[in-house]
Amino acid sequence: MTDLILVPGAVSLADWRAIYRGAVATLDPACAPRIAESAAAVSRILAKGAPVYGINTGFGKLASVRIGDDDLATLQRNIVLSHAAGTGEPSPVAVVRLMMALKLASLAQGASGVRPETVALLEAMLVRGLTPVIPAQGSVGASGDLAPLAHMAAAMIGVGEIDLAGERLPATEALSRAGLAPLELAAKEGLALLNGTQFSTANALAGLFEAETLFTAALVTGALSTEAAKGSDTPFDPRIHELRRHRGQIEVAAALRSLMAGSAIRASHLEGDARVQDPYCLRCQPQVMGAALDLLRQAATTLEIEANGVSDNPLIFPDADEALSGGNFHAEPVAFAADMIALALCEIGSIAERRIAMLVDPALSGLPAFLTPQPGLNSGFMIPQVTAAALVSENKQRAYPASVDSIPTSANQEDHVSMAAHGARRLLAMAENASAVIGIELLAATQGCDFHAGLTSSKTLETVRALLREQVPTLDHDRHFHPDIEAANALVRSGAVAEAAGLALPGIA
Repeated sequence: MTDLILVPGAVSLADWRAIYRGAVATLDPACAPRIAESAAAVSRILAKGAPVYGINTGFGKLASVRIGDDDLATLQRNIVLSHAAGTGEPSPVAVVRLMMALKLASLAQGASGVRPETVALLEAMLVRGLTPVIPAQGSVGASGDLAPLAHMAAAMIGVGEIDLAGERLPATEALSRAGLAPLELAAKEGLALLNGTQFSTANALAGLFEAETLFTAALVTGALSTEAAKGSDTPFDPRIHELRRHRGQIEVAAALRSLMAGSAIRASHLEGDARVQDPYCLRCQPQVMGAALDLLRQAATTLEIEANGVSDNPLIFPDADEALSGGNFHAEPVAFAADMIALALCEIGSIAERRIAMLVDPALSGLPAFLTPQPGLNSGFMIPQVTAAALVSENKQRAYPASVDSIPTSANQEDHVSMAAHGARRLLAMAENASAVIGIELLAATQGCDFHAGLTSSKTLETVRALLREQVPTLDHDRHFHPDIEAANALVRSGAVAEAAGLALPGIA
């Protein structure tokens, strides 16, 4: 992957996406003076002798406990060890790498009071492929993603485990193999490393990037389903959508028109079709998918701002030698964005499942029952539709807003939290479910078009059908279905479906 230069505060979503997909990121060298000055400011603030939260006091409910100068380094080590209290399965390597890059860009803005060598170690770990093993559960999304980020910081001081090229090693051994030494934390540094929203934001961004891919694939499969059912493209007429004015709706309608342009299947029933209107799952694609697109864009805007911000506490202002305590660690914006992405993922899969159900029902589609030439002897697509329904139902359960929940923590000092972390963590699983639904629709819609012998769809959609048929032959009799679903799902998740269709909507992220 191409190396990227992170310019803190001005990193594009395209760059964050590239890091998630495997690009190596390093800091803009112009950050160095800001980082050094921020660390120097901590020393000057300490010299004043006044209590400053997180620098010479305890944490959370223990903020009133003053810590002596001789114990400041121990204080920072202790906060890392005590807060590394996560549980559950390890977070995906791609998500952790993105989290590390987000933290790197945040620290480099010179408001966290960490030393250049601390930033350099985090950067070196990213560049050399050292990924801390971080349990996925344990953050409530305020006071920052404490437990996950503490596991990252623990790896930096030689505690815990690190993934190195797929091998899980003790942190000290992994650091040594890479020619790095564990860090000894200075004043403020432990708190700076583990305070922030980077875990929640990384998971939300990962969900957004996966949603982009399956969204575009769903437009393609939706157009294919319309063709398979010999549906009308009249509902995609631009005049309809211009009257409503929603950007996403207008663009989705245009995409569907483009996908179906030149179709002989559509031309075959332009006149004399007894059906006046198609079911909503075909006719209302611009309205449903357009609304999802608008929602994803709104979430993308929030996450881009968050990814470029500083969510540490307290914040260091070197020009005045002040440490100001606030609440930038509260991940409410991320929680709202994650909830929006969850809603969009749920609806993308939901309307796709309705199209699958429509295709297998001869009363609605006009196609053979369950899309098999010999229904009865063969079950055809009967159970793949059931699988799609099960996945959609799972996503409905997961789509309940996480942001409306709160449980007080830290003896009621932290009495309102965002729940952004698990709100964001669910997104990858939801995307996997929705992607599988789209994969099943790709199979069903392509199979449906196979029954229109002698008629072809548009050049674009025929390219997509050919892509699938390279791996999955027409279902002329029942066979082991699982490999077909896996193959179709892989085409969706990889972006191959959208690429084959030449479809790329601007401005999702």
